[in-house]
Amino acid sequence: MTGPADARRAFLGVEHSATGRRWSDRLNDADSLAATAMVQRHQIPELIARVLAGRGVAIDDAAHFLDPSLRRLMPDPSVMTDMDVAAGRIADAVMANEKVAIFGDYDVDGASSSALLARFLRGQGVEARIYIPDRIFEGYGPNPDAIRLLVSEGAQLIVTVDCGSTSHEALGVARDLGHPAVVLDHHQMGAELPPAVAVVNPNRQDDLSGLGYLAAVGVTFLAIVAVNRELRRRGWYKDGRAEPDLLQWLDLVALGTVCDVVPLVGLNRAFVTKGLIAIRRRGNAGLAALANVARIDVPAAPYHLGFLLGPRINAGGRIGDAALGARLLSLDDSVEAEAIATELDDLNKQRQAIETAMLEEALAEADAEIGAGEGPAVIVTANERWHAGIVGLIAARLKERFRRPAFAIALMASGTGTGSGRSVSGVDLGGLVRAALGEGLILKGGGHAMAAGITIERKRLGEFRAFMEERAMTASRAARAGDNLLVDGALTARAATPDMIDMLERAGPFGAGHAEPVFAFPAHRVSYADVVGNGHIRVTISGGDQNLKAIAFRAAETDLGRALLDARGRPLHLAGNLSIDHWQGRRQASLRIIDVADPLVPG
Repeated sequence: MTGPADARRAFLGVEHSATGRRWSDRLNDADSLAATAMVQRHQIPELIARVLAGRGVAIDDAAHFLDPSLRRLMPDPSVMTDMDVAAGRIADAVMANEKVAIFGDYDVDGASSSALLARFLRGQGVEARIYIPDRIFEGYGPNPDAIRLLVSEGAQLIVTVDCGSTSHEALGVARDLGHPAVVLDHHQMGAELPPAVAVVNPNRQDDLSGLGYLAAVGVTFLAIVAVNRELRRRGWYKDGRAEPDLLQWLDLVALGTVCDVVPLVGLNRAFVTKGLIAIRRRGNAGLAALANVARIDVPAAPYHLGFLLGPRINAGGRIGDAALGARLLSLDDSVEAEAIATELDDLNKQRQAIETAMLEEALAEADAEIGAGEGPAVIVTANERWHAGIVGLIAARLKERFRRPAFAIALMASGTGTGSGRSVSGVDLGGLVRAALGEGLILKGGGHAMAAGITIERKRLGEFRAFMEERAMTASRAARAGDNLLVDGALTARAATPDMIDMLERAGPFGAGHAEPVFAFPAHRVSYADVVGNGHIRVTISGGDQNLKAIAFRAAETDLGRALLDARGRPLHLAGNLSIDHWQGRRQASLRIIDVADPLVPG
């Protein structure tokens, strides 16, 4: 494993960059030796070996890591607590042709989980009703009124996906009406289980599967594997029934896994690697239509899922019809899919405009709160003009800008507020929110380490801020102090070629828990820099006789952006991630700039 970042040398001598970070060599001495051993033992390129060693991949595991096989990594679904009970109940519903309702969350993970289960059931002749709650009027998870509605419509089995683990009241209503639910979820939960037939959640306290890193769509996929196996055992596929090819739906599993920002380790890496292959085949009419409106005309990569497809699916839940995303992903009709994809694209444009206005207000409030000092451990912003569907995005932007956990809360005329929080590594925001709920400071709340949602009375905001300050101060400050930029190596503009980037992709897919490689470009001249689009800065850097195109996203009003614009015609140390741009049939390397430092200023 890699050693402490502060024990490593300052990369290029950068002790204080434009964003206030120290640059550190990702590899310590032991990692460098491990990389050398990988090269010798497995005959893999040195660059890939350094990337693997810098992420803690063991020498003996390197070859298998580069080929994340589902066959090797797929566990027996039965290792998850309650999985066999859940699979048996869903199999009962299939064989009895019961009416099934799927209650999903309004984010991408919930939409893809709902569509995945619906597609599997449809293949068995069961047309399941998907119900996605309204983010603003119903909030997260099952609610009693929605449960009563589904039962009144004839639902004999309700399956919750990406929610339900803490929905004691709503699932109690389902039980009392004679239709106890099955829960498929991954969110953190306490010791008390909701009243359900089965609660399948790798993060429940008595689950020993070690699969707590899965997104809900990963849990759902394991569930349909278990149901399929149970149906096979019962002889369901005799008499001419065709057994489904479950791998065809890995596109949905990859989408939900990437967009929920769960760690791309273990089984998740295999899900995303194989799922990207499925997405490129464009077998899902909804995903294909969405890729068209997003103008993705190159092979899909995690970036496209997380930054182009995901936001459009989420736009329905944020400011439109929350069910649009799940409906789109469930469709086989390409004409209807095109219409919904276009609607989601329009909603996403509206969302971007709303977000821009809200972010300006949130940044002003956060700047005032931080002032010239250390500032609060957790930023808590609130405004009565904000849209409740956008607050999660605002919290994420605040977290990125100020490198600490942040909440954004939309205040209502009723005197309550709906908020969302995003955290940094080392601060368990979900745990803090559950503690605040236990103290009676908030009306509702839940989530996981990196993201959480709350409902709070306006009059309790001050107490909530004080609680967060007291409980998170030490961890938040430690997170900022240790927030070094880990650099995998130094390159020149000439060395950054499409062939080199293709080689790097063998060590991917990259994302949460498996960080994308960061490369430094020492003392490259900024030959061009200007603001484009929505606050992005387009840059050209020159090293020797070679140019490299680069971009710094949403940087125009930041210290990073100002450093780039001020450096026109001068050299800078630049650090970022490499990708391939496709332009007019040509493939060329591009740098996504994360940070810069002045080579003439001592660290």
